[in-house]
Amino acid sequence: MNRNLQEARRWLSQASYDLDAAALNAREGFAALACFLAQQAAEKALKAYLYAQGERPVLGHATHLLVRQCQEYDPSFEALRDICRRLDQYYIPTRYPNGLPDGIPQEVYTADQAQDAIAGARQVLAYVQERLSLEAER
Repeated sequence: MNRNLQEARRWLSQASYDLDAAALNAREGFAALACFLAQQAAEKALKAYLYAQGERPVLGHATHLLVRQCQEYDPSFEALRDICRRLDQYYIPTRYPNGLPDGIPQEVYTADQAQDAIAGARQVLAYVQERLSLEAER
């Protein structure tokens, strides 16, 4: 296996782990953390794709910008743009009280938001896994 795909697999493995942790947090009522972990799963999945393309280093946390980078290799990543825009809203305010105008994350984020974030991250992860399996077959 080439080194780029090996690094991509490491990132995909962590993305999957984060997504499992998001689902666990959602089940246990920790919606804010579930939303954040879902965003992290999507971010790591997109970075996995970019590592597979040979990019080094892959920096940044905004998934909508990472999708744009992925589109340079595969324009079909446009399909993930709106999902990533939603997920990016969970990067900072789900973790810090000063990321919200009032209240704290644990009081603001809902189970529905957590489920939406998890569903979006699942789509991103599946999309990347599919693209990388197609590349591995070449």
